[in-house]
Amino acid sequence: MPVGPAIHQTWRLLPPLFSGGAMTCGGPSSHNQRNLNMHEQNINVKVAPTMGMTITEKILAAHASLESVKPGELIEARIDLALANDITLPLALGPFREAEGTRVFDPEKVVVALDHFNPAKDIQSAEMLAEARRFAREAGLAHFYDIGEMGIEHVLLPEKGLVLPGQLIIGADSHTCTYGALAAFSTGVGSTDFAAAMLTGECWFKVPETMRFELTGKPGAWVGGKDLILHIIGEIGVDGALYKAMEFSGPGVRNLGMSDRFTVTNMAVEAGAKNGVFPFDDITRAFVADHSSKKYVVYASDDDANYVETRRIDLDRIEPLVALPFSPDNVRPVSEVKGMRLDQVVIGSCTNGRIEDLRIAASILRGRKVAKGVRLIVIPGTPTIMLQAMSEGIAQDILHAGGAISTPTCGPCLGGHMGILARGERAVSTTNRNFVGRMGHPESEVLLASPAVAAASAVAGVLMDPGDL
Repeated sequence: MPVGPAIHQTWRLLPPLFSGGAMTCGGPSSHNQRNLNMHEQNINVKVAPTMGMTITEKILAAHASLESVKPGELIEARIDLALANDITLPLALGPFREAEGTRVFDPEKVVVALDHFNPAKDIQSAEMLAEARRFAREAGLAHFYDIGEMGIEHVLLPEKGLVLPGQLIIGADSHTCTYGALAAFSTGVGSTDFAAAMLTGECWFKVPETMRFELTGKPGAWVGGKDLILHIIGEIGVDGALYKAMEFSGPGVRNLGMSDRFTVTNMAVEAGAKNGVFPFDDITRAFVADHSSKKYVVYASDDDANYVETRRIDLDRIEPLVALPFSPDNVRPVSEVKGMRLDQVVIGSCTNGRIEDLRIAASILRGRKVAKGVRLIVIPGTPTIMLQAMSEGIAQDILHAGGAISTPTCGPCLGGHMGILARGERAVSTTNRNFVGRMGHPESEVLLASPAVAAASAVAGVLMDPGDL
């Protein structure tokens, strides 16, 4: 194994910097497995063990080669994929080299997407990007994404078919929890955890308790995944699921497309969750079939699985929502706070930069103009989405309305570039965080909302319910 002599001792001494993470990974073990003739025999389904477990617990148990696990246990588990970006990879290279690492455990399973400050916004970011490029060349990484191929990492990896149901994925980025939409276990880790995973292919975890969110009904007009997750975070708070798995189930799930599901799991971390996860169904199967021909394993929660809490949510009763400054749990119906003045609208990010999001925005912008004094910035999640937006006429709708379209990047979401706010400015954004100074000046404000609310607000010049246009 390509592990330096100091790695195991270093790993034991250093606590995880972000997630409480993990230190082992690879494919699931073969116990209790039967093959089903599904998706041209590319799906393996696990038969339930005697003790009831949740999806999250089953994936962790399989990757730790255990028959079962229970909340609170500490395990070591093999990882199927380890992800970093232009900010977090350079941070991980210090501990990687201190551990005398020379090679990654598997060049096919370490993914790097240069999406935060790329194209470089200044000299410092240019140096970070250069360091990441050097390492990718030296390590022979098979999945390295730079300008021209680079997209926002959590939009890009599902599109490339790199993340699949049943996998265990870690990323040196807090929104790695996005991939739970595909019935996988995925979570963010700190750069030290990521360095150890690059060396060993393993990570350590404390098995989380699981909260179940049972969904019923169907979303109404202009209501989507962003409104659902804002509703949940508004109810339970930013620490309401602290170090827990958020499992979304119930008959309402079938009324949420993959784009909505990615949005929901993407923001699970904003409720303090370790991970978010949806069950595998026909919608998942169709998405995976469109993006990958690889074999994968499906896990389902047992009927007698243990949940620390169950909450029931009627999708019919959710209306367009907005999270006001300065927290994702400061949630209000748009109808109650509409009319707030705006300077900027951002549509994009790993939360809402998919083609479905752009279609919704374009349907509102088509034939209308962005209000004078408001800047509309649209950021497609990947080059493929950019091309699709062009072929469908979405890009033309945005430009004719008076908006600007950026190359795929995280951009202003983290206060990086491509739309930083000045003192006293306010933005409606489809991003995921609105803490003090998140998008620029500490005296600026960010309101979190869906693409529909964002587009309607750009046209109105103030915070607006799309149903009122």
